Amino acid sequence: MKIANLPNKVLLTGQWYCCYNQIDCNFTTIDNINTNEITVIKASVPGNFEIDLLNNHLIDDIYFGSHIEKNYKYENYHKWYFKEFEYNGDNSKLTLCFEGLDCIADVYLNGQLVLQSNNMLISHEALVEDIIKNNNELVVHFYPVKDSALQKDYPLYCGAFPFNVESLYIRKAPHMYGWDIFPRLLSAGIFKECYLYQKTRVIEEIHVETMGIYETHADMLFYFSLAIDDYDYHEYTLKIQAECNGQVVYEKVNVLFISGKHLFTINNPFLWWPRGKGNPDLYEAKITLEKNGVKIEQVSLKFGIRILKLLRSEIISDKKNSQFIFNINHKRVFILGTNWVPADALHSKDHEHIEKMIELVNDLGCNMIRCWGGNIYEDDMFYELCDKYGIMVWQDFSFGCAVYPQDENLLNDIKKEGIAVIKRLRTHACLVLWAGDNEVDCAHSWFGGNLDPAINKINRKLLSELVSIHDPYKEYLPSSPYISSQSHNNGSNNVLPECHLWGPRDYYKSDFYKSATCYFASEIGYHGCPSPKSIEKFISNEYKWPYENNREWLLHCTSPMPDKDDRYNFRIQLMVNQIGVLFGQIPDNLEDFSLASQISQAEAMKFFIELFRQQKWSKTGIIWWNLRDGWPQFSDAIVDYYFEKKLAYDYIKRAQQPLLVIMSEPINGYHEILIVNDFTKNLKIKIKIIDEENKLVFTKCCYALADEVIKVGRIPFISSEKHFYKISYEFNNVTYTSHYLSGNPTFSLSWYKKQLQ
Repeated sequence: MKIANLPNKVLLTGQWYCCYNQIDCNFTTIDNINTNEITVIKASVPGNFEIDLLNNHLIDDIYFGSHIEKNYKYENYHKWYFKEFEYNGDNSKLTLCFEGLDCIADVYLNGQLVLQSNNMLISHEALVEDIIKNNNELVVHFYPVKDSALQKDYPLYCGAFPFNVESLYIRKAPHMYGWDIFPRLLSAGIFKECYLYQKTRVIEEIHVETMGIYETHADMLFYFSLAIDDYDYHEYTLKIQAECNGQVVYEKVNVLFISGKHLFTINNPFLWWPRGKGNPDLYEAKITLEKNGVKIEQVSLKFGIRILKLLRSEIISDKKNSQFIFNINHKRVFILGTNWVPADALHSKDHEHIEKMIELVNDLGCNMIRCWGGNIYEDDMFYELCDKYGIMVWQDFSFGCAVYPQDENLLNDIKKEGIAVIKRLRTHACLVLWAGDNEVDCAHSWFGGNLDPAINKINRKLLSELVSIHDPYKEYLPSSPYISSQSHNNGSNNVLPECHLWGPRDYYKSDFYKSATCYFASEIGYHGCPSPKSIEKFISNEYKWPYENNREWLLHCTSPMPDKDDRYNFRIQLMVNQIGVLFGQIPDNLEDFSLASQISQAEAMKFFIELFRQQKWSKTGIIWWNLRDGWPQFSDAIVDYYFEKKLAYDYIKRAQQPLLVIMSEPINGYHEILIVNDFTKNLKIKIKIIDEENKLVFTKCCYALADEVIKVGRIPFISSEKHFYKISYEFNNVTYTSHYLSGNPTFSLSWYKKQLQ
């Protein structure tokens, strides 16, 4: 875990200065910089190079129009960030820490090289007690990541999409090289806090884990690691005081070595439950280290009492013996979740979005977030909020859509990263799954000539072992989706228990979706155009409409080089096709185009969720793509970069109500009326369904069985007719609403707009 409130912490954030050049000037001191004819600008830490250029009026807003293309040249520049500061504190074990350096960097303190970074995904620190003075200067030299990439060997085994090959050896968020949902924006800078602190902490690591939950008690494990210089271990004790809802737990641990484990019991514990299953109760603990009864140090942490299991098969063999299901505190949980992509393309801005995004997740009724492997590892605040709201976290390691080298130096770098990330996050109650990567198993067939992904040492051996060693009580999934040797030899995606359901991206009710055999969809989505109000904020006036042959639309769709025939330039046409499938024609103005696109997205997302929910326990979860854009674009997100909600937001919120009435697709000439109950008790419910002309077509009072799906009736389906059924249902004196679009496309856009009103 990361221990907060470091002693004598001295922040070095705020105003810095920056200079840049296409060649390496070997600047190691501020005097080196001042004696050269080079432009110096004001800079901010935390920050990004592009933000500093913008604030100094040297570039235009790269999130607007095609301005980002002008920024590509800076990929090849060296950047130097520097600052002068005073320090008058104690030098003992003084440590310089950077929580985020992007990415290949040398750090000089008073002219001396004190640390080097080749990884933006973890923090870096160095002991500087012999170098610090009263008046000091820091110089951070950022190298172009291309320089490092060009020095590597790329064997035949490796593979990636054209923009991403140069990312394979560089431990930098994969999306930054260009993705179908993010621009190419390699950036540089000190994007998180940097500070000095005295590394005098004696309690180095602490962790609390639940070993078992029983009817009357929970068995717990307390792990500790201490930095004790003397051999008188027996003189030390650790005292634990944990409190939750008025219950106070006391434990005393006699220290017999610098590391140890202590087993203890909590009677009648308050459990941490995921959203919808109970309260996400957390214990607030204080751990005090004493020597001969004298307090040496005290630290605090929060922990949840919960046990978790992912029950999964490597292949779908038969419905009776195959599964992919999350089990929390001995209870199976149906997953309704969203994929989490970077909160911002410029990662120094992530922090300002996270709280508002988590509020949306909670409002939508999600009980899980999948942290996608093209991202960085999120701020501590993200996991703390998920702990608080009972939102489970599926955490990918930061690898995506590529076949990575098996180079020993790279494996060593990944090992350091993995250990650091696991130790930082493992105590969070919300964390329920480590996944090796995003779609790397799939990439072995995309780029490797149908190679068996089992030869990948990163996700099959290294990361698996790191989780087993440093977080052995969590589940590990090698890849998402995971293609075992057995399923690889079968040669069909139809045998995968967990899938990413993208497919042809055609009509959302096509057989590809309706006949999907997987139990769990960890990615599935549909395009939705932002509102005209939002489009005006990032598309210049001359490119606002029409969409055809529109460079700015392509650039924000996202195609990093829209004039090239790259793999991402089809996505605008994809959005157009999805409108055409549903409505039979493409609107000739932006307002109707945007609305038609949002309707097609909203209906699709609602259908996907209801398709999985009505098959509850045959299907066990759906994590749709995705919540919000990390930069202004046309995408599958249901909330755009400006936090403007698309129509799908409301449809998904209704479709994820814990008690839901669903109309099925036609079966033998009828729509079945189903009730899905995610509550843990039976509920009395009154249902009423009317058509678009307010004609009553179904009404019934009945009971919804706890945690199950039941059929309560049916209404006729006539293939030549189109209906917009309005569903209302009442329980506990509250009325909820939904709808169902019945009939075969195409539908009239004007007719549908009337139903919205």
